[in-house]
Parts: sequence; structure tokens; C-alpha cells
Amino acid sequence: MKKYLKLTLIAVFALLLVGCGCMLQTAKGRVEEFLDQYRNLSANVLGDLDEVVDADTNLNAEQKEKYRDILKKQYSDLNYEIINETYDGDAATVEAKITVYDLYKVQKDAAVYLNEHREEFNNENGEYDNTKFMDYKLEQMQKINDTVEYTINFNLTKDENDVWQISELSQDDLEKIHGIYNYDSE
Repeated sequence: MKKYLKLTLIAVFALLLVGCGCMLQTAKGRVEEFLDQYRNLSANVLGDLDEVVDADTNLNAEQKEKYRDILKKQYSDLNYEIINETYDGDAATVEAKITVYDLYKVQKDAAVYLNEHREEFNNENGEYDNTKFMDYKLEQMQKINDTVEYTINFNLTKDENDVWQISELSQDDLEKIHGIYNYDSE
């Protein structure tokens, strides 16, 4: 799932950059608009989400619907606060604090549970059944209430039309937005 989520995040980001014809006056406003695309489940976000979830061959149809709903909840419940903005001519940095569901912890805990209780995920022949594990993992993700806060520095530049454009986010920053960032590695 993480591989496909990564691809959709890049696609959503590209669409947001190219598809926005708005004439925002500030870099802060551009970042707010970017984050609101997730919170408001914009057509671009949902379209890319559907493509990625539908392409995930590790999930059956029912699991895909659950996963889609989990990600919709993650996006719509994302909270943010702009902490700081600095300008240097046609360049700006906007620091935002975001709060998202801690899906990283759920995935990590599910992997630990699998290692300690592998037999629970075996089929009637005693062989590991990934479908059973994915059902368990998605169930845990649906129950999530724990949140985590991250800080993201958005770098922006003005284009030739004086419109602020967000520079491509790092993979770590994208994972923070989606609550799957491995904060244990810090």
C-alpha cells in the first residue's frame, strides 16, 4: 500500500501545482490552499486516491473500500497551523505544524502483532494468508484516534505570473501529511 500511496502523493502534488489557476497574493495563502485540498477532499485528491487504491493488487474489493475510507478520514481530519513565513524576494518559506492520525504507529504495531501471532493469520491449511492480515491491519487503521504532530517547511517561489508555487515536497514531508512518516528513525 505504501508504494502506491507514494505514487498518488506525487501525482496529487503535481496536479495541485499545475491545476491551480488562482492568483494568491501570499506564500502562506498558497500553502493553506494546498493543505485545504486534502481537508476538503478536492476532486484532484479524490481522483488520484481512487486510482491508487484501485491499482493496489494486494487488496480485495472490500479492503479497497476500507482503505479508501481510511485515507479520506486522514485527509479530511488533517489540521494545520501556519507557524511562520519568511520572504526573500521571489522566494519564501512557510513553516506549518500539521496534526494527522498516526497511521505509522498502527502499521508498526500491526507488524509486531503479526510477528508475535502469525498463526492467527493462517488459512485452513496452516499457511500464512495475507488477506487475513490485511483485514486486521485495515481494522486497526479504521479505529485510529491517536494523532501525531509534524512540522513541514514549504519552500515556494513566484513564477513568471507572480503566482506562488510550492516546490516539490520531500518524500518525508509527503509521508508526514499522510501520517505514515517513520519518526522512529529520527
